[in-house]
Amino acid sequence: MARTTPPRPLDVEALFPEVAGHRRTAVRLHPRLGEPSARESSVGGPLLWPQSEPWPHCEDDHPDTAFSPPAQGPIPLVPVLQLFAADVPDLDFPGATDLLQVLWCPFDHEDGYVPRPEIRWWDSSLSDLRAADPPRPAGADDDYLPDPCVLHPERVTDYPNWDLPEDVAKALDARFERLEEETGWSYWYHLSVSDGIKVGGYPTWTQDPDWPSCPACRTRMEHLLTINSSEFDGESWRTWLPAEDTPATGTVWDLPYEQRAEIQRAPGLMLGDMGGIYLFECTSCPDRPFAYRADCS
Repeated sequence: MARTTPPRPLDVEALFPEVAGHRRTAVRLHPRLGEPSARESSVGGPLLWPQSEPWPHCEDDHPDTAFSPPAQGPIPLVPVLQLFAADVPDLDFPGATDLLQVLWCPFDHEDGYVPRPEIRWWDSSLSDLRAADPPRPAGADDDYLPDPCVLHPERVTDYPNWDLPEDVAKALDARFERLEEETGWSYWYHLSVSDGIKVGGYPTWTQDPDWPSCPACRTRMEHLLTINSSEFDGESWRTWLPAEDTPATGTVWDLPYEQRAEIQRAPGLMLGDMGGIYLFECTSCPDRPFAYRADCS
């Protein structure tokens, strides 16, 4: 079943033409529990992996937490996201590649106390790509081990919230407040940045933006994708809950917890306190340098 974000309840650009030039296209992935194959885009599903390539491991030191690694030594990374170009045609795949994978070490790292992600780009026509059967690291927090989910990609328009230029935000602040008082719709929660696991658009920051710069060319990196803890929250659900998941009576919050969780948090991730991990890349440099940031509410 497709997932469709309802049209915004108000015409953002008619109300606030100042934000029109800052619009970006995002692709909400709408993961839902399922049994994806290694030849499908997925969250937490099996990956294709070259037989000639050893499975990646993390050799970092890890802070002492409730879910520290049980022993020192390399820790196998776990599959988080696999995307084929056919499912996300807006994504700029480098060179001859058409397959993007995100893996991470499922233990806290000093940098943000979240899993440390890595990315891989592949050509899916490589003859030695096979379904991988990676070892599962012992002792990892279930919150960092995504459950297998099929995807329902959907293109939407993002407008910046935290990334709205300061002069524009100040100029619009009184109009934003008046709109919310008159209609109940908040630009910040309901009309700007899409929630959930997504490609492109703007990061769904829950704290001040922290855009990384490319270590090679020093320019600001581009947002590649966001791995969020949830598809929507207690404020944003009114516009970011897909139409197909909207209950016939009542609201999504009236559903039994397990049923709501399958909509709101199908992969079962919890990054900090309902936070996210944001992946960035430099598309100007040939080797596409990569960085990540994380935050939580």
